[in-house]
Amino acid sequence: MSGSDGSSVRIVRKPTVYLVGRQTVDQSGVDQFIADHGVTWETDTQIGAEKLCEVAGRVCYMSFGKGRKTNGDYLGNIIGVGHGSVLEHAVWNFVFTGISRSLTHELIRHRAGFGYSQLSQRYVDESQADYIEPDVIADDPALHAIWLEAVSHAQTAYRRLVDGLAEKFPDVSQATLRRKLARQAARSVLPNACETKIFVTANARGLRHFIELRGDEHADIEIRALAVQVLRIMQQAAPNIFGDYSIERLGDGTEVALTPHRKV
Repeated sequence: MSGSDGSSVRIVRKPTVYLVGRQTVDQSGVDQFIADHGVTWETDTQIGAEKLCEVAGRVCYMSFGKGRKTNGDYLGNIIGVGHGSVLEHAVWNFVFTGISRSLTHELIRHRAGFGYSQLSQRYVDESQADYIEPDVIADDPALHAIWLEAVSHAQTAYRRLVDGLAEKFPDVSQATLRRKLARQAARSVLPNACETKIFVTANARGLRHFIELRGDEHADIEIRALAVQVLRIMQQAAPNIFGDYSIERLGDGTEVALTPHRKV
């Protein structure tokens, strides 16, 4: 789309979540532990994160070979009684794209159980950045025009500032450093709507907390859509840990995440 000044504004309508890493189990180590302590144990899950959470929980009581036999039953009880610390041993890696800086300002408030590496506007050229437009604005032609004009002006200002600032550092011989110095100052005019990318590492307990808070109907719509998308992925990746959630559609067409087991 083009702004009133003729500049091109690329708009992204929904986030994308890439699951890029998950745990594997060193079975020889587990087997050695079992043998050294004279117990027996087997589980029916092939998912590393689920298996490790079960091992962690059973270590607490040395309950190997006792009680619940399936991983689903075991972790279901863990979730039901709120023994959430066991879930901190399950970890996944993601890349989130198609999200705004507004969203990541909220996302990075989730510190317990999370790690982040975000795209740097000091180094990355944002002259052709994508932007995230809230649906409530996009659905109204008059409001969309106002938003588009504002974003277009900001993008044009950024380009002009980068060009002008580059001339402020004639004594800096290294081109990469000159560009960084220019971009780190010019980025001050970029709006929160600017699209960003972020690498996220999170454990199961942290993810459940994120999904419960940000998948709630009172959460911001953009981050709610992200939370629901993460939940869908995790229900496939670790159904015994995230299977107690349901996804429901509200009257406005947006979705929420619900669970009877909150604050695990």
